[in-house]
Amino acid sequence: MDAKTQKSELTRAAIVGAGIDLASAEGLEAITLQAVADRIGLSKSGVFSRVGSREELQKAVIQEYGHRFLADVFLPAMQLPKGLPRLDDIVQRWIVRMRDVEAYSGCIYSAGAFELDDRVGPLRELLLVEVTRWRTALRRTVLQAIEAGHLKADTDPEQLVSEMNALALGLLHDARFLREPRAADRAQATWRRLLETYKR
Repeated sequence: MDAKTQKSELTRAAIVGAGIDLASAEGLEAITLQAVADRIGLSKSGVFSRVGSREELQKAVIQEYGHRFLADVFLPAMQLPKGLPRLDDIVQRWIVRMRDVEAYSGCIYSAGAFELDDRVGPLRELLLVEVTRWRTALRRTVLQAIEAGHLKADTDPEQLVSEMNALALGLLHDARFLREPRAADRAQATWRRLLETYKR
């Protein structure tokens, strides 16, 4: 990779990163080419030349947020054996990320879902794809834990995934809105209690 290409990619990464910061603080609709340009000291045309339209920038933000989320929460757990060790590690990492990242910056998945829930269009569709992909990965991990004999055979994967998601949303609410310092500890306790009801 030549220096010019590398610089261009770094600039694009900075643009998308600024978009993530903006979306986390103010919502996906707050992302504009000018707002991002102002944040990183570029011209509006300089942002456009690297990411395209406002909608393309919003899409890039959703996709990059998903990459970062999976890199922190899901991918490291793939090094562990299938079943409960992997499932538990995913939830532990999810709680840690919510405590250390989303509790301060906000969660684009959850905030974006509320922001776009009553709208139609490509931005909502992309967010739906990303969130559905995450829930599908969780469901697959639950199924592997059932197949490994770690969870009860009659475990409803959809139900458990819904409960895990509710746990994460509750943690986010308590940490961000209530500013409860023990929110992550309470989420850990909730997960332990929940898991016991599903274990064989």
